[in-house]
Amino acid sequence: MSERKVLNKYYPPDFDPSKIPRMKLAKNRQYTVRLMAPFNMRCKTCGEYIYKGKKFNARKEDVENETYLGIRIYRFYIKCTRCLQEISFKTDPQNTDYEIEAGATRNFMALKLAEEQARREEQELRDEEANNPMKLLENRTQQSRNEIETIESLEELRDLNRRQQTVDYNTLLQQYNTTETERERQEREEREDEDFIKSVNFKNKPEGSSRVVAEEIIEEIKDEPLDTLPAPPPAKQAKPSALSVSATSSSKVTAAQSLVKRKTPLVLVKPKATAVAKPTVATGTTQVESKPAATKPSVLSAPPETKATNQPAAAPAGLSLLAAYSDSSEDSN
Repeated sequence: MSERKVLNKYYPPDFDPSKIPRMKLAKNRQYTVRLMAPFNMRCKTCGEYIYKGKKFNARKEDVENETYLGIRIYRFYIKCTRCLQEISFKTDPQNTDYEIEAGATRNFMALKLAEEQARREEQELRDEEANNPMKLLENRTQQSRNEIETIESLEELRDLNRRQQTVDYNTLLQQYNTTETERERQEREEREDEDFIKSVNFKNKPEGSSRVVAEEIIEEIKDEPLDTLPAPPPAKQAKPSALSVSATSSSKVTAAQSLVKRKTPLVLVKPKATAVAKPTVATGTTQVESKPAATKPSVLSAPPETKATNQPAAAPAGLSLLAAYSDSSEDSN
């Protein structure tokens, strides 16, 4: 089945095309071709509408004595689908279109008619200017006036743009200057940067004075641990109070942290009057004995870092009064 579609023909080895007889045809012979309607049209005889793209078996011939820049013009003949009236049209290579000749009228030609009208008016204007010099002078004067108005409006727009935005066109031109080399451009930019730095005025800088940056010196201080003295044996007490126990525990904690200097006031506690033994309280460097019959308060505890002095004890504070109140409540029990 595929062999019937092959377009190649067999030519024998002894084939001579000059021996083929030539047919004598008419000079303006018509050919039957298959084409589609190039535009919408309406038959003049029966009023039948023929839409664009409808297929016809048409006759084609060359138009005698008509060419456009050496291009041949063809004429086509078709028949109306209703009344079989013959309709003819030809090609129009000048406008890249088709032109109806007889048998029908073309529909929807508003655009083409408008273009033809504009072309006709333009041609009439040219003919009038060529024949009337005053009309030509008037047209040139009007054209120059329109150009001046256009230039003025353009300048106004440019001035408005310059007021709205500050653009240094000279800098832009220098930036894209092709005659300037890359090295010269870098040197010029460095000079501009230096000039800008020199032109900056500091607000806090007095006139005729120089600004000196103060150097900050950072010294590292190493705290050496203090030598702690061995604590004496604990004193015997008849009835230790809760405040004294807490004071001894706090003194142990502070002794362990020897690197921290604690500056706190001494805690003063009123001693018991009924104590038989003479308890001694351990401090960082000295021992203070509490007398049972004395009414003066003694030092209960002190931080291990503080040094004993011969200054008299301070007056009892609120904490010492609270401790005395708790001792009196225990004695009553």
